[in-house]
Amino acid sequence: MQLLEFEKPAAELEKEIEKLRSKSVAQNLDLSAEIATMERKLAETRTAIYQNLTPWQRVQIARHTQRPFMLDYVSLAFSDFSELHGDRHIGDDASMPGGFAMLGEHKCVVLGHQKGRDTKENLKRNFGSAHPEGYRKSLRLMKLAEKFSMPIIALIDTPGAFPGIGAEERNIAEAIAFNLREMMTLKTPIIAVVIGEGGSGGALGIGVADRVLMMENAYYSVISPEGCAAILWKHRKHAPEAAEAMKLVAPDLMELGLIDGVIPEPIGGAHHDHEATAISFREHISQELDHLCSLRTETLLQQRYDKFRRFGEWNEA
Repeated sequence: MQLLEFEKPAAELEKEIEKLRSKSVAQNLDLSAEIATMERKLAETRTAIYQNLTPWQRVQIARHTQRPFMLDYVSLAFSDFSELHGDRHIGDDASMPGGFAMLGEHKCVVLGHQKGRDTKENLKRNFGSAHPEGYRKSLRLMKLAEKFSMPIIALIDTPGAFPGIGAEERNIAEAIAFNLREMMTLKTPIIAVVIGEGGSGGALGIGVADRVLMMENAYYSVISPEGCAAILWKHRKHAPEAAEAMKLVAPDLMELGLIDGVIPEPIGGAHHDHEATAISFREHISQELDHLCSLRTETLLQQRYDKFRRFGEWNEA
């Protein structure tokens, strides 16, 4: 597993525990007391590390290759997933899968960005950066959800929309802008969850929702810390300072009122325990769906409009 620099103290303790277990088996020794002591120390070390993460460390976790991706959540938290393909204009986009699924008792449409864990899969998924047809496909699925009175769950995990020449030729800016407008008026509940990276308009293109939630170690920002550092400090090495200044992690965004909730991850981050993370995800989304599905359509639309109109308000002294 990819090991982040700040995780090394915990990783070293894990190795020591494994050595004790191997020694216990090989030499038929009772080392249970020593192992229990080391395990307590490991738990304390992990807690100390993950309760005091800097914004830059959270960005690193959000990008971890072993973190659960969109289709991991679909397989672990949803059931009866039936993927739909194509935008009915250009083609399909593997970086933005979506389809019908069940979340508990709720029939819904789930869609989002999908990354890859190796070179072959990343090329297929375009590193999680969607093309225009990905956003047009997602809107087609959202319109189906509205037609059949199903809630929409959008899982955001992208460094940004694809900036290539082909994407510009097929008008990616228009595709994202059209989604922003249409999502504001869809007559069905919408929940967006930032599960990893929430980069720029690529994230916002499926992020207009009644509830915008974030996983505990995700980030959501108009630009990456490296991009901000390159502009303001003229060098990417200042990304940690940029991440601190940009207020892009879940606790800061929650305090600013830009998101509606934070979904906790297990100690050690989502990349250490996919199943526990999926359980936490499912519980929080189910609670939000229960509430949103009980609202009248007029109330839902008015609350969605008011929510986004409040962004950017300020008081003059």
